[in-house]
Amino acid sequence: MTQRKIIHIDMDAFYASVEQRDHPELRGKPLAVGHTEERGVVATASYEARRYGVRSAMASQKAKRLCPQLIFVPGRMDVYKSVSRQVHEIFHEYTDRIEPLSLDEAFLDVTENKKGISLAVDIAKEIKQKIREQLSLVASAGVSYNKFLAKIASDYRKPDGLCTIHPEQALDFIARLPIESFWGVGPVTAKKMHLLGIHNGLQLRKCSLEMLTAHFGKAGALYYDCSRGIDERPVEVTHVRKSIGCERTLERDISARSSVIIELYHVALELVERLQRKEFKGNTLTLKIKFHDFTQITRSLTQSQELTTLDRILPLAKELLKSVEYEQHPIRLIGLSVSNPKEEADERHGVWEQLSFDFGDWE
Repeated sequence: MTQRKIIHIDMDAFYASVEQRDHPELRGKPLAVGHTEERGVVATASYEARRYGVRSAMASQKAKRLCPQLIFVPGRMDVYKSVSRQVHEIFHEYTDRIEPLSLDEAFLDVTENKKGISLAVDIAKEIKQKIREQLSLVASAGVSYNKFLAKIASDYRKPDGLCTIHPEQALDFIARLPIESFWGVGPVTAKKMHLLGIHNGLQLRKCSLEMLTAHFGKAGALYYDCSRGIDERPVEVTHVRKSIGCERTLERDISARSSVIIELYHVALELVERLQRKEFKGNTLTLKIKFHDFTQITRSLTQSQELTTLDRILPLAKELLKSVEYEQHPIRLIGLSVSNPKEEADERHGVWEQLSFDFGDWE
């Protein structure tokens, strides 16, 4: 079988870079897209701001403490969507096998490409150059033989990065990777791995499949494969919606059960409205809780019947809430989503989707 050639393109500090491009007076200055009010959150930060430790999903007030000269600008989602379409027009000059992950990143399968270019790294160089010349923006690119490694490669030399992981180099490259760099390993999973003595790809590779599945369930099989450079997922041109969800950042942290139940009811009500509007049907409900210290957890339950109405979703949400200890850990955010694992043709692919949902970055 012909070895695939996969490129992962990731726009660098996308929202902030668009703002700096369109407003020259902001160039070179620490910038955050978001709101400064007490409960505000940073959507994305420029690289000038990141030097101070400012990151996406950080509370705006904390960001201000880290970088007092930080400039906040409100987001312009219509503009970002328009620019994203322009970026994709450049992608389509080379291939139609494109899988968007968000407005600012996508996988491209260029095994067979429109221009007949033999080296994927040459395509990545051209795409980066066209984005710079035509849109005055900067992108990073990762090139490899599967999606996992291409994604890792695009993060490796940011910003304005270009990294290729060749098949013969993959195992050595993975061996040196900190466990936090593996797709799907968030802070909670990383801490659990550290307790098991797993700090890098080499130590992960030494673990048996039985040991990893015993500790991490189905995701353990994925970690086992990733440590060996194995990822058979294709670039999906038609992306099927896997879930619908909504969340609310509360005006103040809450820990009283009555207050939590009221907020949970409002989130469930909004979720039902979205499900009905999109005509989406799923069987798995996931509860997301973010605490006052910005740590977060998710809890899920799968039912045989479809979850489309409030009388089915709310009782299940309350059941999930019972496993959350929040009396001593006030809640900042509550989220609910419905997904449908029955749509996933491949079980491991389904776990990949869940990992992306649980731990995916804002950008």
